[in-house]
Amino acid sequence: MAKAYAAIKGGPLAPNINGGVYFMDVPGGTHVCVMVNGLPSYKPATANSQPIGPHGFHIHEFGNCTVGDPKDPFKAVGNHWNPTKQPHGNHAGDFPVLFSNAGTSMMCFFTNKFKVRDIIGKSVVIHENPDDYRTQPAGNSGKKLACGVIREM
Repeated sequence: MAKAYAAIKGGPLAPNINGGVYFMDVPGGTHVCVMVNGLPSYKPATANSQPIGPHGFHIHEFGNCTVGDPKDPFKAVGNHWNPTKQPHGNHAGDFPVLFSNAGTSMMCFFTNKFKVRDIIGKSVVIHENPDDYRTQPAGNSGKKLACGVIREM
């Protein structure tokens, strides 16, 4: 049974984020579990700003969590991972949003869109804003707060 893990670390916009994402092959797909701490608290949208949280959560194309521009970090991860060229909301890398509960989020879910071998070397990213699952190509989920490279266990 294949397993993988991504150690999540916050970047300059949310340096307190840390945690991990586990991936495990199961019949018909992959079981995914995330546990992170240090997430920013929810702030509703205003006329001039997007909300902060719930947080978009995705697999991105490349396993490069280099910060780069501290005001717009982690650009080297590329786009959402989308091997079957689906419209947004149905990308293989589209995950449920993360809710911050006093900075912590824990969640497990099943996906039939990939097996562990398909995602080794890609990255997991936590975004500032909730994913709307319809805006193309990336769901209007805002800046990247944290990143981790997926590695085989």
